[in-house]
Amino acid sequence: MLSQERNEMLTQVGPDTPMGNLYRRYWLPIAASSEMKDQWTKKIRLLGEDLVLYRDRSGKLGLIGERCAHRGVSMTCGIPEEHGLRCPYHGWLYDGEGNCLEQPNEPESSTFKHKIQMPAYEVQELGGLIFAYMGPKPAPLLPRYDLFVRENVIRTIGYAVIPCNWLQIMENSLDPTHLEWLHGRYFQFVFESEGKPQESWPISKHHQKIGFDLFDHGIIKRRVLEGQTEECEDWAVGHPVVFPNMLRVGDYGAHSFQIRVPMDDTHTYHIWYTCFVPNEGIEVPKDYPISLYEAPLKDENGKFITDYIDGQDMMSWVTQGEIADRTTERLGTSDKGIIMYRQLLMQEIAKAERGEDPMCVVRDEAENDVIVLPQEENKYGVGDLLSGIAKDWNTRYAPNIDEIIRLCKGQTLETV
Repeated sequence: MLSQERNEMLTQVGPDTPMGNLYRRYWLPIAASSEMKDQWTKKIRLLGEDLVLYRDRSGKLGLIGERCAHRGVSMTCGIPEEHGLRCPYHGWLYDGEGNCLEQPNEPESSTFKHKIQMPAYEVQELGGLIFAYMGPKPAPLLPRYDLFVRENVIRTIGYAVIPCNWLQIMENSLDPTHLEWLHGRYFQFVFESEGKPQESWPISKHHQKIGFDLFDHGIIKRRVLEGQTEECEDWAVGHPVVFPNMLRVGDYGAHSFQIRVPMDDTHTYHIWYTCFVPNEGIEVPKDYPISLYEAPLKDENGKFITDYIDGQDMMSWVTQGEIADRTTERLGTSDKGIIMYRQLLMQEIAKAERGEDPMCVVRDEAENDVIVLPQEENKYGVGDLLSGIAKDWNTRYAPNIDEIIRLCKGQTLETV
């Protein structure tokens, strides 16, 4: 268990909190690029701050405070200009650095605008996502993790706003044994209750061994299931948990990131980012669109949707409460990955407090060409993931998933 003080330190992400200061050292995804093609602005909640993402008429993205410094009107209703965003109420104009450029109803000789400064943060695009950096200058490089820059793949982006603290979501990624229960026996129970035919599910076997190793980018999670040996990819390769907030998972044909972005202490912006890899010899059209879909948490009756893997995970995260009470928990030997992760968080918080770069902050261009992460390739058998598991796993609600699977297998691409 943790003390109340330690639990608060690890879960609170607002300005001037230890964890919030650590998170501000990283580039965080805040939206899909496609969301800004049909709208000029998007309200963003990030690390306890209300912000507005906008694209001005020159095509440049900006991220500034939501409230106009004049009278507090929301800039989500702002007017895009050639070089900034104008308040709709009295026309004050702000650039991407938060400077006030114009105050139309003030005297031309007034220097008042030079005294106005809005919160403003750097933004960049990569791999169909928009990232923000909220920390001290100079900003580090935006890490070019392999899935964000890999060529000849089809990408899908799923998202959900999950009403709970980010840490209980991340701790799930350091908890291998929930796989055989939540996504095994519980999955069978759900299908039985709904009268659905039970499908064979290869991850419901008992865990014989689990292990965790630190590596350059975080923690490698390993497992050996009943009937396996340490030669299996689940152990020999494992699943990378990229510090501080990303899980890498997948198999032949589909590689995925799960990214957990703290909006505030009780809400998390969750992204499922998947790259589908076509069979050898198949070329993906250069302009193939990146699908964007929302993963549902509850049905129209307010009941958790638990007949798919991500829904089961979300149910488990949310029902721990808005912020899990770790003062009452009882951790066992199977929770050693969670303990390791918490220790790593404390270690990196201390680095940030000393003014040092924490783990996974990249500043060397030579190291940032492509950051390759370990990836299982044949966990369930060649082609199984494309044909079945991925369709349920993290792309069940992608609007063109059937077309993606057909294209990746080299079959005729039909009109969606």
